[in-house]
Amino acid sequence: MKRTLIVAAAALVLAAGCKDKKTMENPFFSEWNTPYEIPDFSRIKTEHYLPAFEEGMRRQKAEIDSIVNNPEAPTFENTVLAYEYSGQLLQDVSGVFFNLSECENSPEMEAIAEEVTPMLSAHEDDIALNAALFARIKAVYDQREGLNLSPEQRRLLEEHYKGFVRGGANVPEAQQARFRELNEQIASLTLRFAQNVLKATNAYAKELPDGSKVTLDVPTWEPFMQSCTDRKLREEVWHAYADRCCEGEFDNTKIIDTLVNLRLERANILGFPTHADWVLDDCLAKTPANVYSCLMDIWEPALKVAKQERDIYQKMLEKDEPGAKLQPWDWRYYAEKYRVEKYAIDDAEVRPYFALDSVREGAFMVANKLYGLTFKERTDLPTYDKEARCFEVMEGDSTVGILYMDFHPRASKRSGAWMTEFRGQHRTLDGRNVMPIIQVVCNFTKPTADRPSLLNFDESETLFHEFGHALHGLLSNCTYPSLAGTNVPRDFVELPSQVMENWCRHPQVMKMYAHHYQTGEAIPDALIEKIAAAQTYGQGFMTTELLAASLLDMDYYSIKEKQAIDPLQFEEHAMQKIGLIPEIISRYRSPYFQHIFTTGYDAGYYSYTWTAILDADAFSAFAESGDLFNPELARKFRHLLASGNTVEPMELYRQFRGQDPSPKALLVRKGFVPAK
Repeated sequence: MKRTLIVAAAALVLAAGCKDKKTMENPFFSEWNTPYEIPDFSRIKTEHYLPAFEEGMRRQKAEIDSIVNNPEAPTFENTVLAYEYSGQLLQDVSGVFFNLSECENSPEMEAIAEEVTPMLSAHEDDIALNAALFARIKAVYDQREGLNLSPEQRRLLEEHYKGFVRGGANVPEAQQARFRELNEQIASLTLRFAQNVLKATNAYAKELPDGSKVTLDVPTWEPFMQSCTDRKLREEVWHAYADRCCEGEFDNTKIIDTLVNLRLERANILGFPTHADWVLDDCLAKTPANVYSCLMDIWEPALKVAKQERDIYQKMLEKDEPGAKLQPWDWRYYAEKYRVEKYAIDDAEVRPYFALDSVREGAFMVANKLYGLTFKERTDLPTYDKEARCFEVMEGDSTVGILYMDFHPRASKRSGAWMTEFRGQHRTLDGRNVMPIIQVVCNFTKPTADRPSLLNFDESETLFHEFGHALHGLLSNCTYPSLAGTNVPRDFVELPSQVMENWCRHPQVMKMYAHHYQTGEAIPDALIEKIAAAQTYGQGFMTTELLAASLLDMDYYSIKEKQAIDPLQFEEHAMQKIGLIPEIISRYRSPYFQHIFTTGYDAGYYSYTWTAILDADAFSAFAESGDLFNPELARKFRHLLASGNTVEPMELYRQFRGQDPSPKALLVRKGFVPAK
């Protein structure tokens, strides 16, 4: 309480325009005096965030008040553009704080997040529910046919109008207090959920007989599950991973129960029967029925193949342990064993050719051949951690943007891999282009004293995937911040990332970048053929666990009535309903399913499959042309990347492909149907 009062007092001083020493020292209150206006990480301290958040909210409130109180009639310029460019300080501090809280977390950062999250929720509601502001935007929207707007201006107007409606602008006054309360509670619960998962993941480390240890970070957990011959030990470590946050100190089950019901109530207030209906109304899929149909089209062939895989592994287990029944903790072990036997290939043979730096250079090479980009490492630019590498992205002599790549696990970093931005590309009101500052974060095994970080092939695809997101941000060429880069519907945003995986796995491209970390020898043709032959191997399992998670997500957010939810029972029923075999579980069990409970993929996890159809279809255009770097197709796809959300996404896709996407390429790629 004392700290809160001190911060509040400081905010009052700022509001009065008094520049005391403490205020002047806060780096957020002045322009970054750094190359390319990169955040001045070395000067930013934890005590700077709260004052900056509060001042950012105060400034944006003043900007909104200025729009609302403008005596002139509403116009695109004095209302829509003024709103679009409001809140710059708040965006700056949010862009630093929330990105670093994901990869440089600490008890101090957690405390700030807990304090500022409800403040931000209330601030956002103050804007979304500002009747006078919405009235001015609606007045411009209603006149849109006669305003002679450019296509991008029209898109901005339409998106802001839709955003206000979706954000509650039409919520009856009698329900607005409850609506605000719901938003605040949802924001706080998602934060607690994420913190519990991080703490539970960091809390486990199993000492092994050889002196090493296994943790729940996937880069160490999965290789252990693939190689451990001790079945009881596999079972113990599997349960440690799969039962996280199910009970005890970091229990997330009650949070799920509350969160799902709160989101349903909010959707009802907004006029939608379910939370999924509300989410999908702003996506390409549009309705839950369309999502279920898409997923089930892939589910049936995937489950059929998964059952065939199960039967193979069951026989292998019986040879080792007569009478034993295959369990989830056996799957990865026997899948890897069979892969080695069938394809005469194992990770130990593959990894030396996929050193992290080689794979990264491979991704850079593809971007160069497609788009003419080059990547120059800069050790002189500001960075937030000694492990984060910084690259200046160039096209010819011009700088396109800045790319940070942060590859290895830390206790302060959440698990998984993601792309985000410290600053998105856009143009200022006076037309100056603001270049993007992009961040790619992964969790690959750290190098040792005598060898670099060596990736398995899945991890190599992960790097290409996140780099694809980065290209979407780096190649953005839009005017307005809210339409630029990756600010596209969720079931379209994965296209630029997933399509890059196709180049990663293509034999011709692999030959260009996969070199032995010791000898420099290019990967042998025989090994490329083994990897290529194994591409469809295990797709039953991988696709089934992904679809199971996607269907579980949809089930949570398709409920139509408030109900008591036991997530473990709910999950079990959802898996039984679709016929998931007991040897496989959902890719993420509910209590640690961060995509749908914290990171914005609620009723949206299906988008990985939805866009897999797009990416397979898109890459087939390059493959069918006979040139994987076809200049004309690359130019068209770059236009798709550069356009952000300035054009309806499926129209962008049709402009590139010349037709609607077909799922056939995906089914062929996974080996579910023959190529011809």
